[in-house]
Amino acid sequence: MVNNVPEKIKVSNTLLPFLVVATVLSCGKKDSHDTETVASQADSVASKKHAPISQPLVSHIFTADPSAHVFNGRIYVYPSHDIDAGTPENDNGDHFDMRDYHVLSMDSIGGKVTDHGVALSVNDIPWAGRQLWAPDAMFVNGTYYLYFPVKDKQDIFRIGVATSKSPEGPFVAEPQPIPGTYSIDPTVFKDDDGSCYLYFGGIWGGQLQLWDNNKFNEKGQLRKPEQQAILPRVGKLAANMKQLDGEVKEIKIVDDQGKTFLEGQNDKRFFEAAWLHKYNGKYYFSYSTGDTHFINYAIGDSPYGPFTYKGVVLNPVDGWTNHHSIVEVNGKWYIFYHDVQLSGKTHLRNVKVAELKYNSDGTIQPLTAYSN
Repeated sequence: MVNNVPEKIKVSNTLLPFLVVATVLSCGKKDSHDTETVASQADSVASKKHAPISQPLVSHIFTADPSAHVFNGRIYVYPSHDIDAGTPENDNGDHFDMRDYHVLSMDSIGGKVTDHGVALSVNDIPWAGRQLWAPDAMFVNGTYYLYFPVKDKQDIFRIGVATSKSPEGPFVAEPQPIPGTYSIDPTVFKDDDGSCYLYFGGIWGGQLQLWDNNKFNEKGQLRKPEQQAILPRVGKLAANMKQLDGEVKEIKIVDDQGKTFLEGQNDKRFFEAAWLHKYNGKYYFSYSTGDTHFINYAIGDSPYGPFTYKGVVLNPVDGWTNHHSIVEVNGKWYIFYHDVQLSGKTHLRNVKVAELKYNSDGTIQPLTAYSN
């Protein structure tokens, strides 16, 4: 375990000229928030050196890692809920000590946002130890499924699932994690034929480097620059959405010559935050490069890949992390993401949304979150 703040985090934070906003309300209440009000609050603390293209969806709590979906004609966002736990920062991300999830929803992009309160708490997960990181959700056969990573009582990240009859919860967790899963950042993609796939993985604090051929190795190491980069994982979900149908597989992200990236190519290789969406019959796998702070994407012909690297979706934002989702709403495409506009602190983030556009050849127009 590294006890010092990474140098890149230190440098990044010194570049963030923001003030902390301490406007956290009671976690259990439902509340609606007008976009204009949130924008006004954000503008009061935003640096004059930055002009964000979008404002935080809510400011009464800190939110990050937004997974957005359209259920029953309404937009639901399943984010992490950042808190200031007082835990020292380190390379393993111990300062990201989240303890519950809130679900946000809105009728339209730019409309009023409702916080539906606590949807699931770490205290309600029988096998959980600590750190509820980025979740995702899916609706199948009349049930809403919330997929989440949390460290078990041995401090190993596993992926669990909880269910509800309502998209905003509350969710009831299964008594054990999903067999065969590990690491962090689960996301679920439902294909046109109804098949569902679970994507996951994250290096460094996400512990993916400790897993080789789906076997845990406590002595596992991060790759050296000249070695092949660690690859994300995918498993097909069984019909009950609570188990995997078969073995977990690695996902190949390749260049134009079909070669996988090396760890030293850290502006292109996978770090964390997998997301899959489909556009014009093609599968788009997007992800965070972590220490170089890009959201990149690659395109394939199968949900299993391989995916050919195409470029950047979102350029680096203020803060060390980024984690996104891409969703179609009323014929337009949007990217949900986070930065640290409200706090200026790496672990106290705020969720945002911006329109995403495609070129005629299916490539994505790279987005920058600030206009100057």
